[in-house]
Amino acid sequence: MLARPQGLAAPRLDIEILEVHYIRGPGRWTYPPVLEAVVDIGGLEDYPSNRIPGLPQRLEQWLPGLVEHRCSYGERGGFLRRLHEGTWPAHILEHVCVELQALAGAPNAGFGRARETSTPGVYRVVVCAFQEETARAALAAARDLVMAAIEDRPFDLAGTVAELRALNDEYYLGPSTESIVLAASDRAIPFIRLNDGNLVQLGYGSAQHRIWTAETDRTSAIAEGISRDKDLTKELLHSCGVPVPEGRPVADAEDAWAAALEVGLPVVVKPSDGNHGRGVFTNLVSREEVLAAWQVAREEGSGVIVERFVHGNEHRLLVVGGKVVAATRGEPAHVVGDGRSTVSELIDLQLNSHPLRGSTEDCPLNFVRIDSSARIELARQGFDADSVPPAGTNLLIQRNGNVSIDVTDEMHPEVAAMAALAADVVGLDIAGIDLVAEDISRPLDEQRGAIVEVNAGPGLLMHLKPAVGRRRPVGEAIVDHLFPDGVNGRIPIIGIAGTRSGARIAALIASLLRGAGRRVGLANADGLFVEGRRIFEGDASHWAEGRRLLRNRFVECAVVENDARAIVSEGLAYDRCSVGVVTSLERNARIEEFDVLTADQMYAVLRTQVDVVLAGGAAVLDACDPMIAEMASLCEGETIFYACTPRGDACVDAHLRDGHRAVRLEHGQIALRTGTAVEYVGDEDVFGNDSLEDLLPAIAAAWAAGASAQHIAERLEALARPIPVVVHATA
Repeated sequence: MLARPQGLAAPRLDIEILEVHYIRGPGRWTYPPVLEAVVDIGGLEDYPSNRIPGLPQRLEQWLPGLVEHRCSYGERGGFLRRLHEGTWPAHILEHVCVELQALAGAPNAGFGRARETSTPGVYRVVVCAFQEETARAALAAARDLVMAAIEDRPFDLAGTVAELRALNDEYYLGPSTESIVLAASDRAIPFIRLNDGNLVQLGYGSAQHRIWTAETDRTSAIAEGISRDKDLTKELLHSCGVPVPEGRPVADAEDAWAAALEVGLPVVVKPSDGNHGRGVFTNLVSREEVLAAWQVAREEGSGVIVERFVHGNEHRLLVVGGKVVAATRGEPAHVVGDGRSTVSELIDLQLNSHPLRGSTEDCPLNFVRIDSSARIELARQGFDADSVPPAGTNLLIQRNGNVSIDVTDEMHPEVAAMAALAADVVGLDIAGIDLVAEDISRPLDEQRGAIVEVNAGPGLLMHLKPAVGRRRPVGEAIVDHLFPDGVNGRIPIIGIAGTRSGARIAALIASLLRGAGRRVGLANADGLFVEGRRIFEGDASHWAEGRRLLRNRFVECAVVENDARAIVSEGLAYDRCSVGVVTSLERNARIEEFDVLTADQMYAVLRTQVDVVLAGGAAVLDACDPMIAEMASLCEGETIFYACTPRGDACVDAHLRDGHRAVRLEHGQIALRTGTAVEYVGDEDVFGNDSLEDLLPAIAAAWAAGASAQHIAERLEALARPIPVVVHATA
């Protein structure tokens, strides 16, 4: 325990989380989402870690993964070194929260910061927070763990991690969806989660595609309906020469037995519209088995099918965009008797104990249960769930075990072609093709193999985490299908930031860009607009309204005003932009509740707008303000300066000498310059109701977004009173 100072007013030795903000987009700390917590460590300000006996050792023992935290030293073990040398509880809280998120399985768990505020003992602790619910719970748990370590008392780490993992599993994307989203991120394709489940938008505005797990906005509803009707699917496949097992729908139990005799024993009995293998009975050889199977299959679907049993192993082939991109094989599930254990106990000991088996979405193998199909198999062998098989007895439990052995490289080209044809016949852009064959390296016709089902929305986990074999890049294949030939799903986005209102500048930019063959959306302090029509009245210079604009499939170009306070408290609504405009940095501007108290701190906020400009984009900066002009060095793309007064001429001239672009007033006319070349777009009073401080950055931004001088001049003329407009070029 800590030795508390003597006296009447002993300081509080505790960590108190005063407030927590979720920053959803790029902000002053980093690009991905983060939690920003205001933390008061009270009297612990006088107790760095090297003054608390055993603290570094306890943390290292409880969280061995902390050795991977590089911290300020930039090397493995860097944070542990800081612990032993002495660091403060807020910094420890940051690292512990990051580590707990990693243990919970949360993604992007590598970023953290702890910074002092203007109030002694109060810190801003910032941690990655891709999944908000997990991050908030991890922060609270981290506080409890750090205090337990400081006070040298027990902490239930295993229970805490289990709770965090359960929370992350509940709220985070499923593994199939995650694989697609990560593949999109690797190609710099942005994404927006549209609900609490697995409905995700890839790309922005009119360039977007939507996925729902392994279904896409290209997946036909008719095709999905066909795939659910097993008999119709089989009929369509058969008509196109795809090998399918003979069989038909049946009306009742006796009709099921009649159909079995027609196709010849053994047979399969299954629901006509079931899924996930429920109610499917295979290799049935007697009337009693067929009648019992019909009863269960009828309860699982709206009808029952009886068809020929195809000898061989089950296979699942994934077809994406007309190509087979992965294939797996299943094997029957067996147990071996030991003379002591019941069949149920053997299943748990020999099958369900496998580390890849589980009931969560990230387990490629399901738990084996004694269902009605397994009871038939056991009865056929003279056993039931409570039987104790003699030692060495090999018992078949499931014929259709989990399909999780990768065989992609073994597949015969004719088998792949037949699977692709089956998906095309049904009309699915992404399909899971179930086929049965003894050897997938041989054509199906040679072995009487057959395609037994075509499934919409197939699971991807068996290909991502096969029990045997290597992972297949199925998420990448789906992204390439939706965004071929390097398409990145982006639309032009123009972001405006500054300490004074940029609403008028944003509106001017949107007006200048309209009529250039692109539907323009606008989010500013006056509302949300699409092609000039207001769809939301109120302040839209915030993350949520900007996001609404980017979800709109009608929008081909977006203009977004970003209030400085919104950048600090919420982050930008987009990850990157084509054009970033910074218009003003008032030296006395403050955001006190976020501890932004100086011009340098405000600079750190506003530079976010420049930091996110794409390499092929441009920053539009005020050359008259040295602090704003300095942001040019931060831009990955080009910089276009504008100058409303002669005070910026020196900066602009130097910029032009290097062959760059600028907008300024020359002899009473608005000039667009590239090096020594110039185009004029109108007189100084071309837009009488607007000052040059609004007009010039708007013109520069429209120019940066691809509008020509001719188009800008025409739009200015249309928006202003009728005046002569000159457009020409000179040396």
